Amino acid sequence: MAFEIIKTYKTHYPALRFIGKRYTDDDRVNGSFGAQWCEWHQNGWFSELENATQMSTEIDNGYLGLMTINSQDHSNFAYWIGILFPEGTDVPEGFSYLDFPENDVGINWIYGSDKNGEIYGSEPHSASYSKLCENGWGELNVNAGGEKTLVFFELYNCPRFTTPDDKGNVILDYGFYLK
Repeated sequence: MAFEIIKTYKTHYPALRFIGKRYTDDDRVNGSFGAQWCEWHQNGWFSELENATQMSTEIDNGYLGLMTINSQDHSNFAYWIGILFPEGTDVPEGFSYLDFPENDVGINWIYGSDKNGEIYGSEPHSASYSKLCENGWGELNVNAGGEKTLVFFELYNCPRFTTPDDKGNVILDYGFYLK
């Protein structure tokens, strides 16, 4: 089975601070950032963040694979792993952060297998963006992650992502900061 987009909606996020660690294409292992996710779990970095401060409860939250890219020439791709917190949250030592403005966000629920990789990568990204465009929400905030920086993300929501259904499939939330 191929992935399927089972829900598309627009929501409003307050100003937020993303706290995590930044990676580039040079950090990919076999084309993915799976090794970095393993490192996060092995080193207890999610727990460290969760124990240091209170996650934002104003939004559907969880662990994020957050992506930024230059909005003009699509250079400077970065993949961040971390969590969203209320704006102004203190950043624990060893972590970096990005501040996001209050903004509308378009979200798709991507249903499929996390085991075969079908819910990750450029194909679900493109399908998600197309779904937003179908709804008239295709204009992205070109400065969401700073000057000339687009922001999109994979949200690993509990229990949608963490509890597979009877077919072994999960739901990955895929979001874009909209204009």
